[in-house]
Amino acid sequence: MNIGVFLDRDGTINEEMGYINHLSRFHILPRAAEAIRLLNKNGLKVVVATNQSGPARGYFPEGLIIELNNKMIDILKEQDARLDGIYYCPHHREAIVPSYRVVCDCRKPKTGLLKKAAQELAIDLSKSYVVGDRFLDIELAHNAGAKGILVLTGYGKGELMYQGNSNPIRPDFVAEDLWEAADWILQDISSHRKGAKKDLK
Repeated sequence: MNIGVFLDRDGTINEEMGYINHLSRFHILPRAAEAIRLLNKNGLKVVVATNQSGPARGYFPEGLIIELNNKMIDILKEQDARLDGIYYCPHHREAIVPSYRVVCDCRKPKTGLLKKAAQELAIDLSKSYVVGDRFLDIELAHNAGAKGILVLTGYGKGELMYQGNSNPIRPDFVAEDLWEAADWILQDISSHRKGAKKDLK
């Protein structure tokens, strides 16, 4: 199956802690592993796409991002859940660390991370989904031709309250958490398949 589900990391899979500058501050949200396992079992490709500008701001080395991602993989593995890929952007155009001070195509809501994943993992972005707790994730989905789901974990409730009416780009669905988002995705895919079968009759 060439459908991808692109997940934001902080506030969507794990607790939003600001800039996570130590492994001890990384905590998976309730039902997040269960949600990923559900997507795995239904043959969807689950990919993390996240902005991580901590190194650019001089808060911690880029190696910590890799350590955190490995910890996430291990925690998910313990619960029989897996990720098909992790893609992150460490850049920021106002970075204090010169090597990260670039105007890149990978910082969300730009689509560089998704395009790279789509190429490497054979994903059809037009059939895919983006899930996150920020409206920039919804903008990312729109820019990539995918469907966007806003979760109310992390920054989600505040984003919906204070940007929900002013942002011209609307989420396709608003979910309480990642599990509810995963459940909606599977229902949406199922309804499209049923519609396609009817068209063939």
